[in-house]
Amino acid sequence: MFASFYCGMRQASVTLIESMPQLGGQLTALYPEKYIYDVAGFPKVTAQELVDNLSKQMDLFKPNVRLEEKVTSLEKLDERHFLIKTDKSEYHAKAVIITAGVGAFQPRRLEVEGAEKFEKANLHYFVNDLNRFKGKKVLITGGGDSAVDWALMLEPIAEQVTLVHRRDKFRAHEHSVENLLNSKVHVVTPTEITGLHGEDTIAKVTLSHVKTKETQEVEVDDVIVNFGFVSSLGPIAEWGINIESNSIVVDSRMETNIPGIFAAGDITTYPGKLKLIAVGFGEAPTAVNNAKVYIDPEAKLSPGHSSNLKL
Repeated sequence: MFASFYCGMRQASVTLIESMPQLGGQLTALYPEKYIYDVAGFPKVTAQELVDNLSKQMDLFKPNVRLEEKVTSLEKLDERHFLIKTDKSEYHAKAVIITAGVGAFQPRRLEVEGAEKFEKANLHYFVNDLNRFKGKKVLITGGGDSAVDWALMLEPIAEQVTLVHRRDKFRAHEHSVENLLNSKVHVVTPTEITGLHGEDTIAKVTLSHVKTKETQEVEVDDVIVNFGFVSSLGPIAEWGINIESNSIVVDSRMETNIPGIFAAGDITTYPGKLKLIAVGFGEAPTAVNNAKVYIDPEAKLSPGHSSNLKL
């Protein structure tokens, strides 16, 4: 979305193709109500608020947005001439910027007998509405940032929050872990879920200590699983672009091995790469400005300062 806005800043026409029903990628699909703290200029902002602001910013230049449309192939026909085919149409472009996040993603599921039948009831892999957990007994399992963050966010809303992790230590940011240990969240480690009990919904969970194998049963209203996600580049891997560790290799211009195809954000890799939203916001203008020069070699790489514009 920010790349589309920046294309408008460089007076480039844009078609933005998104496979999801809405823009925002993981922000809207996975944690719209979760706070983000490392976006410059925002002490804190929810993922949905950030996406809404990006949408308003992008709409200043009215890009051609195509939702629920999947790119199936990308072919370079000639210098500055690419053919992009989707499951609905085809497009011609002078340059391409890929900002596909982690690609197609699916949650790592809880491998406990009978878990699947509760997925439409009270076993959750995504949290889209915090209020549904108000006054509830919530058990969260996982050891990364998402698990710790959801536990902290639900603590003042739920009746009780239990966080279960199979290891002794959490992988989340140090500050978040410190807040967790100073909170009222009931932390149970090193323990994992080994049983789910209930008819239409989960009523009790069996927890097993990883080392001693001792078990206990905990009454719950909801279970949230945060084991991360399995991602796939899908058709991107078939376009002749250099791939490393499921990411697109780019140079300092955010350009791939194919001239005219650029990439930015979590989908990219280079020495020292950090997969952060804040980093992606810097990579997008780099990709756009270099794409502009690729399209028009006479164009300036630096666009000047946006404060001089009247939008």
